[in-house]
Amino acid sequence: MEIQSETLTDEELATITGYKIPSFQRQWLMTNHWEFVLTGAQRPVVGRIYARLKLAGVKPTASSAVAETWTLDLARVG
Repeated sequence: MEIQSETLTDEELATITGYKIPSFQRQWLMTNHWEFVLTGAQRPVVGRIYARLKLAGVKPTASSAVAETWTLDLARVG
């Protein structure tokens, strides 16, 4: 099984935005209210979990970006 990067690949970003040119990708991301950061080469970088939430129609927040919240319960260990 291939491990996916925490960020979208160039191909995935091009598929979502419909553009291969970074300046057009940035414009599309801004127009559609997507959060992203820029590399030193001014290429947009989008987080994978963030993209999944946006594509699912969920407003990404700090709490919705966590897959599962759990705590260690040792009460039954004896």
